[in-house]
Amino acid sequence: MVPTMVLVADDSRDAQRREALCGLADAVADRGEAPVAPAFGSPDEVAAAVRGVRGPKVVVPAFVAGGDVASAQMMSRIGLPELRDSCQTEPLGAVPSIVADLATRLGDEGWSGQDGVVLAADGATGTDERTVVTDVARMLSRRLGSPVQVGYLRTWAPSVFDAVDRLRRDGHDKVAVAAWRLVDGPDFDLLRSLDVTAITSPLWPSDLIVDTLLAQHRAAKGRLT
Repeated sequence: MVPTMVLVADDSRDAQRREALCGLADAVADRGEAPVAPAFGSPDEVAAAVRGVRGPKVVVPAFVAGGDVASAQMMSRIGLPELRDSCQTEPLGAVPSIVADLATRLGDEGWSGQDGVVLAADGATGTDERTVVTDVARMLSRRLGSPVQVGYLRTWAPSVFDAVDRLRRDGHDKVAVAAWRLVDGPDFDLLRSLDVTAITSPLWPSDLIVDTLLAQHRAAKGRLT
């Protein structure tokens, strides 16, 4: 029996975010590799949805590490250790193919080697998430052959605004922002208010994200046998 992939995220804040997450769940399900159950909503709604899925299941976070504070905190509410035949994957992190795609997106938005780059992340509550963001920035820097500053939308310093200002003071007239976000939502309104030359779109929609989530599921389901 193929374990159900339960995609989880907090989408209680914005209808646009909910629509994007549901589109992602549909795209994963359309591959036909595993049954998919979306579990989106408030932390209590997500926990109830996960517990309502019968049979073996792999809980897959539909967010990136270092991003989406609400979703990261939500994971502790699920109580996965109490559920039989269940395991979870880590949030999408410093996956080389995803970082390479982010570099391509910067180029598509008009970034050149002389421009400054800020990796914009949400800023979750744990140091592990911050380490992942740092790793992504280093990988992106190597891919671009150019320094990458990290900026956070909330919780941690430096803020995205401070990171952009720092690059301006260092002589970069043009600054591009690489958005470390899986789907669109209210946070992108903050990014769009920045005085920058380019901002990448969310990582989804992209077949690469579907491929990565399914690869996580395949790797995790072995732990249930």
